[in-house]
Amino acid sequence: METTAKYRLMGAFTLVAILGVFAFVYWLNHGGGLGERSTYEIKFLGAVPGLRQGAAVQFNGIRVGEVTDLRLDGAKPQEVVARISVDRGTPIRRDTRVSLDFQGLMGVTSVALKGGAADSPLLADTPGTPPLLVADASAGADLTTTAREALHRLDGILADNSDALRGALSNLNTFTVALAKNSDRIDSIVAGLERMTGGDSGKAPLQSFDLTAPRVFPPYEPQATWQLAVAEPTSLIIFDSQRLVERTASGARVPMQGSAQWADTLPKLVQAKLIQTLENATTLASIARAADGASADRQLVVDIRNFEFIDADRPSATVELAAKIIGDDNRVLGARVFRADAPAPTKDADAAAVALDRAFGDVATEMANWVREALQ
Repeated sequence: METTAKYRLMGAFTLVAILGVFAFVYWLNHGGGLGERSTYEIKFLGAVPGLRQGAAVQFNGIRVGEVTDLRLDGAKPQEVVARISVDRGTPIRRDTRVSLDFQGLMGVTSVALKGGAADSPLLADTPGTPPLLVADASAGADLTTTAREALHRLDGILADNSDALRGALSNLNTFTVALAKNSDRIDSIVAGLERMTGGDSGKAPLQSFDLTAPRVFPPYEPQATWQLAVAEPTSLIIFDSQRLVERTASGARVPMQGSAQWADTLPKLVQAKLIQTLENATTLASIARAADGASADRQLVVDIRNFEFIDADRPSATVELAAKIIGDDNRVLGARVFRADAPAPTKDADAAAVALDRAFGDVATEMANWVREALQ
């Protein structure tokens, strides 16, 4: 009895499985989209760029089938024949128009079928031969023409606005450079806002350090008949700020940690102290600031090559300035590099500022003596 019951259960399960398969096939053919299909052939009188087997066939924008085959006509190599399979109820008539369509500028190409008159007869097939549709002569060219026209318009817009775009990029670059050069000032503004709102409570107050202009020089016998303009020094961005710069053991230049800073951005501070130093070394009337607009016979151009505190076992400060005296017709009358080192007892900001000031004093003194001799 138990064996008979097992066989009956297995037979029932097999019967249910077979009925399920038949039901699934019936659903596919009547409700799942695999109902009766109609086959058509389409003749394209030119290239069909991007068209592939499996591409969608749309009728008035609704997908009704797909491309099942693509081949060249051996007798007419310029023609392409595509076979499509569509839902049998699709109203394809003799005057239905055929073209190629695509999704976006670089999208997938599909076959587009468009309408037809209501009184036009449906396209009937002959036994063994699918009905034939002939695509518009410009169907294959529409895609490339559309893309070419779009790119041509884009190129025209860029050409017409090239000066404006170049100006915008130049302004953006200028703004970026200015923002980098004034990063410390922006930090100061933010710090000021924090102080106004009480957000900087608990922070150490800022320490501002100044440079000293040397005052003691040998007597200057010749009466100065020239006038020298001192330009604002150039420098790397790392030095174009109020922050003291230190060189780490790895050789990297970084702003010194803490609240220590110069009284002004370093190039402006160096310019002011060099002017004072040259006034102390020569005569007050012979030195001017280049930005003041005074007419000068000579110009002193300075580049800050080094102005850093070296954080090492024996900490020290290094200042290196390259100077040029420019004469008429922008000719270089003299050029020299001045460098000085000064040891520091400790590695804190106070010791670093004092050592940098001492090294700058040695460089400024040597530069002032050189200027006096070069302009005699």
